[in-house]
Amino acid sequence: MIHPTAIIDSKSKISTNVEIGPYCIIGPDVEIGPNTKLHSHINIIGNTKIGSNNEIFPYVSLGTSPQDLKFKGEKNFIIIGDNNKLREYVNINPGTSLGGTVTKIGNNNLFMVYCHIAHDCNLGNNIVLANNVQVGGHVVIEDNAIIGGSCAIHQFSRIGNLAMIGGMTGVLSDVIPFGLSLGNRNNLVGLNLIGLRRAKIPNEDIKLLQKFYNLVFVNQNFRTNIQNINVEMRNNIYIKKIIDFIETDKRRPISLPENI
Repeated sequence: MIHPTAIIDSKSKISTNVEIGPYCIIGPDVEIGPNTKLHSHINIIGNTKIGSNNEIFPYVSLGTSPQDLKFKGEKNFIIIGDNNKLREYVNINPGTSLGGTVTKIGNNNLFMVYCHIAHDCNLGNNIVLANNVQVGGHVVIEDNAIIGGSCAIHQFSRIGNLAMIGGMTGVLSDVIPFGLSLGNRNNLVGLNLIGLRRAKIPNEDIKLLQKFYNLVFVNQNFRTNIQNINVEMRNNIYIKKIIDFIETDKRRPISLPENI
């Protein structure tokens, strides 16, 4: 299951039932889990650990040095989970000392053609990055988020659970869980209602989320507005996700509706 033209360092750890296609290069500190398939012309180096049942397509590059002038050659890592699909020309860089040295990818993600994930990023599970999404350093993307094609995500940005970003959006401010954000510089335009329904969130919770959204994001005093919501809203598990997201990092700007 290993093509004779593949160059695989003898110190690497290749598990069972791994398929490695023509002209792949695997470095000495690479670990690849069972039932993973590498198509061809793939470069994986550095301290890169890949889980099971992943599929990696031609010309993917994993583990090359971060594109950060502050990087001084410190030991760093990429950790990739299970059941991910990395399409052609995806590039993922390891971490730096300023971000914990680790770039981490969860499970069941799809990264389409030409996506770049920079150093020190932390991406969860069931995420879709459409073609040519550029993810800056130290970015956090939570589970089930969908990022439209040709988006550019600024470093240190956070994108919440089940959020959706429209194509060709420049993400400069954090997007709340379940939020729908788009524009040349991203504005909040509502809730990701389609995503909520697909996730089988109960209708009564969706209605309460919509009511919360209308009350809180009516003006720029959203933090004060959150303090004034009633106990029923505050105790709802989905609304609590939004409040916790906003309160976790008060230094970061939050994406807001354009005309408030």
